[in-house]
Amino acid sequence: MSEPEYNPTELLICIAARQMPDSVTAFIGTGIPMLAASLAQKMHAPNIVPIFEFGGTGAQLVRLPRAVGESRTFYRGVAASGICDIMETATRGFIDYGFLGGAQIDPYGNLNSTIIGPQHHPPKVRLPGSGGANDVGSLCWRNIIIMRHDKRRFVPQVDFITTPGYLTGPGAREEAGLPPGTGPYRVVSTLALLDFEPETKHMRLLAPHPSVTVEQVIENTGFELIIPDEVGQNEPPTAEELRILREEIDPEGFYI
Repeated sequence: MSEPEYNPTELLICIAARQMPDSVTAFIGTGIPMLAASLAQKMHAPNIVPIFEFGGTGAQLVRLPRAVGESRTFYRGVAASGICDIMETATRGFIDYGFLGGAQIDPYGNLNSTIIGPQHHPPKVRLPGSGGANDVGSLCWRNIIIMRHDKRRFVPQVDFITTPGYLTGPGAREEAGLPPGTGPYRVVSTLALLDFEPETKHMRLLAPHPSVTVEQVIENTGFELIIPDEVGQNEPPTAEELRILREEIDPEGFYI
């Protein structure tokens, strides 16, 4: 039987969803994280507790929210509060997973979504900035970063640290006053799944996506990746994952 066809966005959603175990709290942002959380909830993590920036906690993602503050982020939830309460919840260490993105990422998982260029005033390009991303990256225990993969985005040093990863390496987060044990966990890029080597905190290749080679990942990364002796290969979306995505989560094709 031939494998079902899928597009790059569907692949990203499926790979991201697979990183989320059951019975965890997860800070969910707009776009792919919403679909990934919904897919995880329907496939293998029915007890996941989605947490949205504007106060929705534990919603059942029966219908896809279009923004982090709309009514669907509160549907059958366990609490409806506000942004200050949610950020306090993260500060107190109660949010296990967070989702992040950015325009640039460096070997230690630092993210830039503020400016492109060597100077702040005036910048070459001005980007939207942090929103709640600094809080998520600073305070959630495990952060999953979703990125387009090319040399312009995977850079040796970000132009501006909007959201801290492991900063300059081992111990740097703790020296900066961030909670010990928090930090980047996975990078789900358009080419591969990556993590951070525990001792050096340097980005490491785990598995290229289907039809992507290790060499292609290396060629599209602007710094030297850690390549382990054994590298896996990500499984393509299953027929059931695609059915749920297309028929239950996003039947209008708003994101996918």
